[in-house]
Amino acid sequence: MAKHRFILSGGGTGGHIYPAIAIANELESRFPDAEILFVGAKDKMEMQKVPQAGYKIKGLWIAGLQRKLTIQNAMFPFKLLNSLWESRKIIKKFQPDVVIGTGGFASGPLLKMANSMNIPTVIQEQNSYPGITNKLLSKKANSICVAYDHLERFFPKEKMILTGNPVRQDLLDIQDKRKEAIEYFNLDPSKKTLLVLGGSLGARRINQLIEKELANLLSLNVQVIWQCGKFYLEDYKKYIKHNVQVVAFIERMDLVYAAADIVISRAGASSVSELCIVGKPVIFIPSPNVAEDHQTKNAQAIVNKKGAILLKESQLDEDFSLVFESLIKDQGKQDQLSENIKLLAKPKATEQIVDAIVKLIKK
Repeated sequence: MAKHRFILSGGGTGGHIYPAIAIANELESRFPDAEILFVGAKDKMEMQKVPQAGYKIKGLWIAGLQRKLTIQNAMFPFKLLNSLWESRKIIKKFQPDVVIGTGGFASGPLLKMANSMNIPTVIQEQNSYPGITNKLLSKKANSICVAYDHLERFFPKEKMILTGNPVRQDLLDIQDKRKEAIEYFNLDPSKKTLLVLGGSLGARRINQLIEKELANLLSLNVQVIWQCGKFYLEDYKKYIKHNVQVVAFIERMDLVYAAADIVISRAGASSVSELCIVGKPVIFIPSPNVAEDHQTKNAQAIVNKKGAILLKESQLDEDFSLVFESLIKDQGKQDQLSENIKLLAKPKATEQIVDAIVKLIKK
């Protein structure tokens, strides 16, 4: 039997990269001799994260359009043409059975070229509101794996499969890792642990909030693991002290989730899916600076099922300290949020997405 070959593309942020890596891991477990290649955007974080996960990656010279007139925008047509040409060369040389896109700049030209070469394609759409690239690609895609209901206004209904978002498999059994996690992060087991997540690039408004509230949080007998993002570490590392850890990035997400008692997080699609699996009490602070305010919609879907608390950025100064204090002092409320968010988890998402990919392999 011929070796199977797969190309995956997802990048720009962890929210696009980690679903692609989760899919690659599942493909590798089903087809141990498969050849897997990633295609990303040069200079983006996938060029580091994918090799760290053990996969080869090729970079395209591509970037998104800026919202104002810039030299980058003037270069965009040239970058796009170059990326389409490079994608064609990569596909021709590698000869994949299926090409899979999880979002990010590089997935557009790659999947467009795969479609034009009659290679089967799968889109994995993480959000409740798809971006323009996936809307365009969906017309020719073979399957579209989605995480939310009611996306038929964006995608052809007959191609959609409701799978949920892929999550790292090491998050499925964090209950058994609590002791290891407390040792790994050198935590005090008698204190509650607050985990603050701003996403892989960081979140300015969440960082400002934690800086302002830090003394108050510590007065509530809380210890803090604060992931501030690589752009902000220089500004906030001065707060590192006993009971406060400030980091740019967290490699062992399984252990940090196992250690956490309460989580403050953005509401990107991958984060929401992970937090459903992990089942910890969450305060979502959605980013208002995303297309169609989809982070608020992602969070609201959980809040509607009584699985989380939602605070808009505009409410933080007025409401945060009261909301946090009442949650940290109410174990019953914490337990209720945990139970309700767990009911929304889709732990088999990665398997179902790979099922859809396998169906497209030409016999």
